[in-house]
Amino acid sequence: MLFNSFIFLLAFLPAALALHALVVRYRPEWRLPLLLALSFVFYGYWDWRFLPLLASSILLNWLIAELFRRSHRAVLITAAIAANLAVLGLFKYAGFFADLLNLAPGLSLPRPELALPLGISFFTFHHIMYLTDLRAGKAPRYNLVRYGLYIAFFPQVLAGPLVRWSEIMHQLDERPWLQRDRYERFARGLMLLVIGLVKKVAIGDELAGYVNPVFDAAAQGAPVAAGAAWQATLGFTFQIYFDFSGYTDMALGIALLFGVVLPQNFQVPYRATSLQDFWRRWHMTLSRFLRDYLYIPLGGNRHGLAVQVGALLATMTLGGLWHGAGLTFVAWGLAHGLGLAAGLLWRRAKLWMPPLVGWGCTFLFVIMTWVLFRATSFDAALRVYAGLLGLGPEGDAFKWRMIAIAALISLAGPTAWELVHRIRPRPWIAALFAVAFVLILFKLGDETNYEFIYFQF
Repeated sequence: MLFNSFIFLLAFLPAALALHALVVRYRPEWRLPLLLALSFVFYGYWDWRFLPLLASSILLNWLIAELFRRSHRAVLITAAIAANLAVLGLFKYAGFFADLLNLAPGLSLPRPELALPLGISFFTFHHIMYLTDLRAGKAPRYNLVRYGLYIAFFPQVLAGPLVRWSEIMHQLDERPWLQRDRYERFARGLMLLVIGLVKKVAIGDELAGYVNPVFDAAAQGAPVAAGAAWQATLGFTFQIYFDFSGYTDMALGIALLFGVVLPQNFQVPYRATSLQDFWRRWHMTLSRFLRDYLYIPLGGNRHGLAVQVGALLATMTLGGLWHGAGLTFVAWGLAHGLGLAAGLLWRRAKLWMPPLVGWGCTFLFVIMTWVLFRATSFDAALRVYAGLLGLGPEGDAFKWRMIAIAALISLAGPTAWELVHRIRPRPWIAALFAVAFVLILFKLGDETNYEFIYFQF
């Protein structure tokens, strides 16, 4: 179920909170099994046929971790990581690689058409983080319920944030309902939920109306006018931010309602003054994962400039492929790898750039590469790029109002997390958030209620 749906907001979440409150009061030892059960109900609502995949994934990885603790055979962890990646590859990339192989003369392989289980990329990466750290001697043993909850905790199972075991597992043994700030946590959780809903429904979904018609037309072969191209490109730049950061705010808020603090995922990314700075602010938990579990093992900055550049290119290209089984995503990741490599060479040469110029160059690079991320093919992307350069036909005027509002909010800040921690308890603030929530519920009833963009990854 979607966070921005009636079934979640008016049925599942209230019922889950009521059950959680009852268990906390009368049977605290049942809290973690209850949260795990709720997570499976939440996940299974999408398609119950994927539940065995999630459950077997948790059970098998936990059993391998148990075997490793007894035998200390590193090959077990290596095999488990390979198996996790193989399952991810089967569901997400089988068709993509079949298409690539079919480019060879004489080959005509059938293209597998497998439904993509929601959240498979995210819970696969959670397995990899834990198993890798277990092999390195950093991660302790957890029982099956705790490990299952780490993987399947419903606020973050579908689209993150990517949570390290060390950030959440100790919280499962705490008793947040006994802490002095329990009411403040709950209130902040509600505020984050409402802010995330507003960002997603009132801004992100509105911007979709600026973006989708243009990219759909480009995908169908229609030339794109300059105004439409800039409208769609800037619109998607802010749409994906408000859509994904709105989801993250909701995830953090819902987790807080159950006494769990998840890591932040965005830190005003469009203020970045370099591409390196951008990736420290955008999808921060993914950036950490790519750095710690891919870039550093590939050599990082420890073996000279050539290895470092190669590690950057490989990391970002694979990061692009993780986002989607398409060459446009690979090109998007490679472009960011090249941009990061250029920034590395710039710093090595001890060159300087004024912050304002750095911001302008970074923002322009990011919005231009978002075209590759959003377009369904290179041909569609080229049509949008042609429009951006003024090479398309004359067309309608540029729609700017919602883009201007989104730009102001995303650049001025603060983040939702910072905002709810600055707000002091006041009755009128509670009333304001309640009104915002009711208005969003009315908005959810129209036909422009979209799924979250990152659910497809």
